[in-house]
Amino acid sequence: MTAHVLDFQIAGLNCAGCVGRAEKALAGVEGVSEASVNLASETGHVVFDAPAEAETLFRALDKAGYPARIATTTLEISEMSCAGCVRRAETALAAGQGVIDASVNLATETAQVRYAEGVITASQVAALSTRAGYPARLQQAEATVVDRKADEAAALKRKVVLAAALALPVFLVEMGGHLYPPLHHWIAANVATFTSHVIQFLLTAILLAGPGRQFYTKGFPALFKGAPDMNSLVAMGTSAAFLFSVVSTFAPDWLPAGTVNVYYEAAAVIVVLILAGRWMEARAKGRTGEAIRKLVGLQPRTARVERKGEDKEIAIDEIAVGDVVVVRPGEKIAVDGRVIDGRSYVDEAMITGEPVPVEKIAGAMVVGGTVNGQGALRFEAEAVGAETMLAQIISMVREAQGAKLPIQGMVDKITAVFVPAVIGFAVLTVVLWLVFGPSPALGHAMVAGVAVLIIACPCAMGLATPTSIMVGTGRAAQLGVLFRRGDALQRLRDCKVVAFDKTGTLTEGRPSLSDFLVAEGFEKAVVLRLVAAAEQGSEHPLAQAVIETAENDLPEAEHFEAVVGMGLRATVEGREVLVGADRFMMAEGVDISALKGEAERLANLGKTPVFAALDGRSAALLAVSDKVKPASRAAVDTLHQMGVKTAMISGDNRATAEALAAQLGIDHVVAEVLPEGKVAALKAMSDTMGAVAFVGDGINDAPALAAADVGIAIGTGTDVAIEAADVVLMSGDLRGVVNAVTVSQAVIRNIRQNLFWAFAYNVALIPVAAGALYLVGGPMLSPMLGAGAMALSSVFVLTNALRLRSVKAAMPEEAAA
Repeated sequence: MTAHVLDFQIAGLNCAGCVGRAEKALAGVEGVSEASVNLASETGHVVFDAPAEAETLFRALDKAGYPARIATTTLEISEMSCAGCVRRAETALAAGQGVIDASVNLATETAQVRYAEGVITASQVAALSTRAGYPARLQQAEATVVDRKADEAAALKRKVVLAAALALPVFLVEMGGHLYPPLHHWIAANVATFTSHVIQFLLTAILLAGPGRQFYTKGFPALFKGAPDMNSLVAMGTSAAFLFSVVSTFAPDWLPAGTVNVYYEAAAVIVVLILAGRWMEARAKGRTGEAIRKLVGLQPRTARVERKGEDKEIAIDEIAVGDVVVVRPGEKIAVDGRVIDGRSYVDEAMITGEPVPVEKIAGAMVVGGTVNGQGALRFEAEAVGAETMLAQIISMVREAQGAKLPIQGMVDKITAVFVPAVIGFAVLTVVLWLVFGPSPALGHAMVAGVAVLIIACPCAMGLATPTSIMVGTGRAAQLGVLFRRGDALQRLRDCKVVAFDKTGTLTEGRPSLSDFLVAEGFEKAVVLRLVAAAEQGSEHPLAQAVIETAENDLPEAEHFEAVVGMGLRATVEGREVLVGADRFMMAEGVDISALKGEAERLANLGKTPVFAALDGRSAALLAVSDKVKPASRAAVDTLHQMGVKTAMISGDNRATAEALAAQLGIDHVVAEVLPEGKVAALKAMSDTMGAVAFVGDGINDAPALAAADVGIAIGTGTDVAIEAADVVLMSGDLRGVVNAVTVSQAVIRNIRQNLFWAFAYNVALIPVAAGALYLVGGPMLSPMLGAGAMALSSVFVLTNALRLRSVKAAMPEEAAA
């Protein structure tokens, strides 16, 4: 049975504890094999089989207090004529993964559909009905998506302003009296202490019931369910301070002598500071997704399409495969396609990272989101919607951003027990102060207990890893590096060796025939004609080089057979033709001794010698030369400077491979290996040298890409190679490898900084909050200072992660020249 994968957005996540409880709720659904929740992106990722389904997963999340985000869309549906049509359209819509429910109205020819955000889009919902035979479109064009984090930040800002306005008089009256005694005496003489306390009570009560209400409506239910979160810590701490103050104000006789005091200002200012921290968090979180927003913003909203002999501007959602799209100078290209006519230069830097515009003429591919230059182009759409390169890039980046790195496992284990442990420690702190503390022990106990609860919120721990991943993978995409699997970030950083394929990776992959020597008794023209005819059935780069050198009128080859990693055999005009490496000839019993010395000479010059045999006799020696990519040497040098060793694994002749390795400064060479030999070579290197990343581009590289600790595919290579890889380089040269390693190292370094800050903060300040400094003659930590420190710890982690947006390409453009 094929497992289902569901990615969706979740509301109500505030800390690592929330993540743990949401994951636990999802994992508890029967049929779920994998469940992970990302705090930074507020998304869930679930792998499941029957009996689990999307609706049961959402119910489990809702019950746990972290509902999936649900959206509603209205569709216009045509070609419905009866109730049966309604039922079939509803069935088709409801069957879509992520669709909660669908209601179709025949009279108005519309459908109301509720669906989970992040699982399916409104356009994809419409496609469900269209595929069922009832064409649907959005009732109105979807408005520009407003950044949800920006809305959240704006709402929090309003709460902060209101809360601060209510808390300021309370703080000034109470703390001002302590800091400036004449103010205290003036209030006592002119306002009366009781009246002052009542005013503070009213202002604080309004603040807690208004801007601060979210802490109690979320925190106490979670506490009563036995699954406290950070809202529970804030709710308990501020409630304790507020209730103690209420008793001190209205029933002071209930408290022991000397303990009567009010802490309204602590409860009020704590709420203000934590709301302010969340406001800053929301603003910072909004910036962590900047790379995705920029990628989404690359796509134009409309395009000019030829319909019925005239150009018509339509929404890009309406473009179909086969449509002819017209692009004027300076316009963005809407979807992927192939140029029919016209000539222009297209800026593809936003997709590939390459700064130089690329010439486009008839037959060239164009990519949606790129910018046309001064010429006009007409092209046929070949990939639309989710099939375009830009959509796939966005999908890859989102998938990588939602990944959990191995380093996150330690954090998850700690945060799973952290909040309950903090509550236990706070209770222990109160008991110890009551038993051993100086008078007024109750007052000291309350201040210490509240400070412990407030200062220990684990937000920073939960944000430490995912925010760095989000920003880092987004920045990598801007540099032309796509992490298809998020955990490759950590694995690439741990790689000690980067191994390269040769042809098409270190070299251009467009070899030319540099030498053609015939054995005694053969005519050059005859041999070249027969070899070129045999090569017509081959996809090897050598084949094209030979065919281009030969005459145009070539005979047909019969009984063609490609021997992987060795060569080919075919029958041409009744003669058996063999073309391949020396090992192929020896395996076929062909004596190549007469040409062996010349082959070694050519190989030492960095050329690839290839033998040809006719009817079992050695007939010719072909030498193929493949130009080295301009950035290859600079990339190898930069990797060495970063402390990474390099290797080359090639099926080519050993002398040729070693000559190229010497030219590029590569440390280790494995030559004359078949595709499966590359896998064995990688394993041997991994065993002796440490984790290995492999860079390749061809179909024969796919096994090695999959077997390596990290597989890196050149984006200009084959689809098979890209699918097998962990990382995809959008450009054709090796600057992307250096950029991938640079981003990987920067992200892991950033995560470790965040984790150190988050853990060190709690380890250092929880004892201080409990009163450790007081024992050696120092002050008690005010709960207000604890709230400020807690808020700043999360902001620090987010701000530190945002520094990854400025990671620079390790190789400037001139280094590749």
